Amino acid sequence: MTVKAYGAYAGNLPLESMDITRRVPGEHDVQIEIAYCGVCHSDIHTVRAEWAGTLYPCVPGHEIVGRVSAVGACVSGFKMGDLVGVGCIVDSCKHCEECDAGLENYCDHMVGTYNGPTKDAPGHTLGGYSQRIVVHERYVLRIRHPEAQLAAVAPLLCAGITTYSPLRHWKVGPGHTVGVVGIGGLGHMGIKLAHAMGAHVVAITTSESKREAALKLGANETVVSRNANEMASYAKRFDFILNTVAAPHDLDALFNLLKRDGTMALVGAPATPHPSPQVFNLITKRRSLAGSMIGGIPETQEMLDFCAQHGIVADIEMIRANEINTAYERMLKSDVRYRFVIDCGSLQAG
Repeated sequence: MTVKAYGAYAGNLPLESMDITRRVPGEHDVQIEIAYCGVCHSDIHTVRAEWAGTLYPCVPGHEIVGRVSAVGACVSGFKMGDLVGVGCIVDSCKHCEECDAGLENYCDHMVGTYNGPTKDAPGHTLGGYSQRIVVHERYVLRIRHPEAQLAAVAPLLCAGITTYSPLRHWKVGPGHTVGVVGIGGLGHMGIKLAHAMGAHVVAITTSESKREAALKLGANETVVSRNANEMASYAKRFDFILNTVAAPHDLDALFNLLKRDGTMALVGAPATPHPSPQVFNLITKRRSLAGSMIGGIPETQEMLDFCAQHGIVADIEMIRANEINTAYERMLKSDVRYRFVIDCGSLQAG
């Protein structure tokens, strides 16, 4: 099946309208007509070959929502017309320790929604900046939000699970003081989720202008990290820090905010490494530096259900597909509050 998409033919070229091929649904496949697709910073890194190994043509997009339009003969969990989503994973080995535990995101053979190996043409996966996608039923998520919120649900498939997973893993909840570093596509979701989990949330930003916005998102307090006095007043107060910043920065000032046995989890993925933290900032208070990458399929469904229960969606700005190159430049300037979402209905017109 030929469908319209938006992608790039090389890292130094802009994204453009193109025709791509989707497979006919197999026995265990779900075919989805894509309504909306969120725009992630990872899309930029990949399409511009800032991370090694980009395959072209590259069609990004792993925050996908839409309706089921066909199912394979052996599919029992979904039917035509269902509201569904697809996140960052479309395949894995299905039988390793990680897959058995529902942690497909850590499977050595996880296949990403774009730029991953596949038998489908052109030999690598093509993502959600497109009209349609066909995915094995195991990797399809059910959406229980009202249909009117569907566009704002799309970023939950990456930004939502990327922040939910570490908050759940480190058991954030009532009685915990949690710092969220960065108030962007990831950070604004981290604030909303940590607040809904019952934590005392402190937003940490470099921008004085984001104080009020952070409080509206659900933060109890805001710290401007460029203010040394403010930072000093929060020394050893945090149980957990969720660091969402996708650019290299000094981690040591943030470690000083952690209590004994506190953990800072990195979820932002910069194109170049962070400066190494001073080891004494770790060993003198038994602090931990950790990382977390999206979440498995069961946890992603749990996150979507949690967000539906608590009325949580992303704050978005809708764009047409042919506005994606401008959106990328705006994202690099942090000129979006807080996630772009493509109206995939605009793809027919280019």
